[in-house]
Amino acid sequence: MTLEKQSEIEEERKSNVPKRRKKKKVKKTPFIILGIILILIGLGFYINASYKSGLKVSTAHGKKHQLHKFHSSTRNDGKINVLVLGEDRKVDNSQPRTDSIMIVQYDYLKKDLKIVSVMRDIYSEIPGGYRNYKINTAYSLGGPELLRKTLKKNLDIDPEYYAIIDFDGFEQMVDEIAPNGVPINVEKDMSEKIGVSLKKGQHNLNGKELLGYARYRHDQEGDFGRVRRQQQVMTGLKSELMSLSSVVKAPKIAGIARGYVNTNLDDQTIYKTGASFIARGDKDIQTLTVPVKGSYTNDTDIENGAILRIDKEKNKEEIKKFLND
Repeated sequence: MTLEKQSEIEEERKSNVPKRRKKKKVKKTPFIILGIILILIGLGFYINASYKSGLKVSTAHGKKHQLHKFHSSTRNDGKINVLVLGEDRKVDNSQPRTDSIMIVQYDYLKKDLKIVSVMRDIYSEIPGGYRNYKINTAYSLGGPELLRKTLKKNLDIDPEYYAIIDFDGFEQMVDEIAPNGVPINVEKDMSEKIGVSLKKGQHNLNGKELLGYARYRHDQEGDFGRVRRQQQVMTGLKSELMSLSSVVKAPKIAGIARGYVNTNLDDQTIYKTGASFIARGDKDIQTLTVPVKGSYTNDTDIENGAILRIDKEKNKEEIKKFLND
């Protein structure tokens, strides 16, 4: 055999080696793709079924929501601002009241979660020809839209969305998120007008107990203490939501929230925010209480009772700095 012939045979052998390997990869690829598709289909069925089971929890209790008008404009700054309200249980045919007012901001880029807690006793100008009232009265007079206008006029806050959580919904969501309770250090014995009796010390609180703890204000701190406890509860719930079991149950929790929470947030925004929040990990929540220290005086009014007269410009400045940092 000549050297030229040997060289040709060797070249042919070398050229066939990668071809055989490439052929094997081509055979495996369809099975890998098929496996991924099946996993995604199964995950989709699980998410859908789990979400629907969460919705059933709220619909079983007769929860039906009608969207409120809310005319704020959305912004394109990578942040979302939601007016979160805790709605008190109705008494007879009375107008619902808001027990807590928070502006929750989430930054998709920095993964920062910030909460501005607004004291309900702030003496405020109510737009629309009303006389001055406590700021939470705006909700009773005209729902979340009038409260949004009042926040804009007095504190220069204009959230794009609203979310109203009633007490029953809060209790149900807590019990689903943390069936063994949320760890809270109760700083004192509490029982007056909160529907439960709590003892001082470290406890795992269920939904009803946690709601009572967040609403307690019968001490020297008054509403300032209640706001502080509400922020403490939010931090405790955040830790529970970041647990593996809660991540697995996230679709069901979202379904319960969707049924119990009256909101103008669309499903796409909820999913986007939820996924980003889980991805952020265990970062701390930043909080601000309004009015800020040194910017208010305690006073009384014949029709409103105890009120807070505030330095509006100073509070506007602090809110702007907090939300834009």
